[in-house]
Amino acid sequence: MIEIPSDLHTDLVPLAFLLGTWAGAGVHDFPGAEKCNFGQEVTFGHDGRDFLEYRSHTWVLDNDGNKIRPLESESGFWRIDGSRKVEVTMTRDDGVIEIWYGEMADKKPQIDLFTDAVARTAASRPYTGGKRLYGYVKSDLMWVGEKQTPEVELRPYMSAHLKKVVTPEDVERWAKALPDDMPDDGIAFFK
Repeated sequence: MIEIPSDLHTDLVPLAFLLGTWAGAGVHDFPGAEKCNFGQEVTFGHDGRDFLEYRSHTWVLDNDGNKIRPLESESGFWRIDGSRKVEVTMTRDDGVIEIWYGEMADKKPQIDLFTDAVARTAASRPYTGGKRLYGYVKSDLMWVGEKQTPEVELRPYMSAHLKKVVTPEDVERWAKALPDDMPDDGIAFFK
């Protein structure tokens, strides 16, 4: 279910499907790096201004799905204009800062992004750019990332399937929104 908060800046309504905290798992595979399964938590929030705040944390998982150690962290800001053009500024824990541009697909909650600018600290590993695809599919958030380095052509390196995290506040808000004439036994509601 996509909810549009009353205090969401009107420019951001097309991005409302991203709002909230998402958690799930995915696969990381890139030459020169450890191939692994990872867990991820992503949060998209807003404060009424014309951008979404973004935070993502990933961690390596063992074969039983237990956290082993952090993998990557990134944060940034997402904006969209009236023609559905999206811009993202992103900072990563490995010393990379990126500017991403892209657009929302027509008539569906899907965003294609590509890097326009990359800045790296001296300590960061080689990286020259990337692409990402985010999509809202059957109430889940899915994404795939591609990256390139001077040695490796653009190729997929991470993808994940995330589910919306439900908070106690969400449950309380939904309960208050139930109609007053709900049947006592709940069964009649489904007949």
